[in-house]
Amino acid sequence: MRKIDIFDTTLRDGEQAAGINLNTAEKIEIARQLEKLGVTIIEAGFPASSPGDFEAVQRIANTVKGSTVTGLARAMKSDIDRTWEALRQAAQPHIHVFLATSPIHMEHKLMKTPDQVVEIAVEAVKYAKKKFSLVQWSAEDAFRSDPEFLVRIINQVIQAGATTINVPDTVGYATPAEYGALFKYLKENVTGIDKVKLSAHCHDDLGMATANTIAAIENGADQVEGTINGLGERAGNVALEEIAVALHIRKDVYGFETGLNLQEIKRTSQLVSQLTGVVIQPNKAIVGKNAFAHESGIHQDGMLKNPETYEIITPALIGAAVEPLALGKHSGRHAFSDRAITMGFELSDEKLNAAFVEFKKLADRKKEITEDDLYVLFTNQQIQYKDSPVYKLTNVQIQYETEDAPTATVTAVLPSGESVTVSETGAGSVEAIFNTLEKLVKGKVHILDYRVTSISKGRDALAEAVVNLSIDDQVITGRDTAQDVLEASAKAYLNAINRQLVNEYVQEKEVIND
Repeated sequence: MRKIDIFDTTLRDGEQAAGINLNTAEKIEIARQLEKLGVTIIEAGFPASSPGDFEAVQRIANTVKGSTVTGLARAMKSDIDRTWEALRQAAQPHIHVFLATSPIHMEHKLMKTPDQVVEIAVEAVKYAKKKFSLVQWSAEDAFRSDPEFLVRIINQVIQAGATTINVPDTVGYATPAEYGALFKYLKENVTGIDKVKLSAHCHDDLGMATANTIAAIENGADQVEGTINGLGERAGNVALEEIAVALHIRKDVYGFETGLNLQEIKRTSQLVSQLTGVVIQPNKAIVGKNAFAHESGIHQDGMLKNPETYEIITPALIGAAVEPLALGKHSGRHAFSDRAITMGFELSDEKLNAAFVEFKKLADRKKEITEDDLYVLFTNQQIQYKDSPVYKLTNVQIQYETEDAPTATVTAVLPSGESVTVSETGAGSVEAIFNTLEKLVKGKVHILDYRVTSISKGRDALAEAVVNLSIDDQVITGRDTAQDVLEASAKAYLNAINRQLVNEYVQEKEVIND
């Protein structure tokens, strides 16, 4: 079967989705998991866009060895130089250079003639090729470009040294027949197209990203680009888990394979969801919580007689098999450590001990600790920063009477190390907590979005709170868990503030190092 390379852009295009803001530690954690999943290329970010993106790309390139790491760059020497600085220590430096080619983009965004666009693209690829052995060039908004112009510019960037040509449906406008036909046209008309990889990149604005991507594969695409859980601009990118499982289940029809470790799909999806704060819709194909649920009596009867009556994908295929026995307050450190390893976590003794302490605290309040609970405990340890100053919640208390406005009292340790206690009222308990916490932090805070969900089942389930806020015009998302929804809300608020502090700390370190 023909091998299709998987180009994951969760950390670049996925992070561009509204409300997502990952710090470097979280990006490294996702990159490690993508490496376990077996993706061919990880697009770690856009190094020229910010100091934080530069640091993330650089550290991921120095960490990940099993997947190729790339960075995005505009067709500008300064962007290419910045990307080279971030990736020069990578096992196989790879750059992704893009330039718009559609009439509407060239005229209204670039304000360049087609001849000028060709010249810019060729010069950028030539310059990049001096530094990088692997140069991917993307024709932004390729699907809405003139096909003859696409052939012309692709011919020239291949001659300039491009090793991969990406043909994106940037705004999700294509239909499967049209997108497939474009790839067929390019395969038949571009000189030297068989000497480079041809890549597909689909957005889901019309809900056709998966179908379009498979149409591209059927018509000659060697690589597909997408994200975990379909994250991305607007309606998102193609969900890579859908492509991988579709090609696996229907290999009798397609005859392609991705080389992904399908059993890592569920864990990868969970990690991305938790760290981005983007909840997976219950009926999401492959990874939604209802993907293997059967409510109808007729369906249940069929499943009991033979699972294949209504189940074409087994939970085990994507690593979502039946959970092992839950741990409880009498479980020891050895069983706890074994479970961490079984779940795929690689924790130092220090982090494992810290997780065990939190486990014991939770076990004293909760009858059974489920796999989902453990997942949160282990993940929280893996993504912690040690050096940066942060706020630490010590205590939160709510005084509430039906006729009176609730009052929140919070005790916290400031980044300076000082412990303070403040109080404030609000129209509700959560607002009172947020108003109180705002008195602690420096800067004007606006709450943009807030939600609480249950991590596991039962009345004693952990609550996960997600708070999207802006502080001094910087938008950031925080999340945290606790059995009490109000405590979880307070911790999530401070988590957002701490994430901003971490970002500032990283930027200050880079200025000092420079």
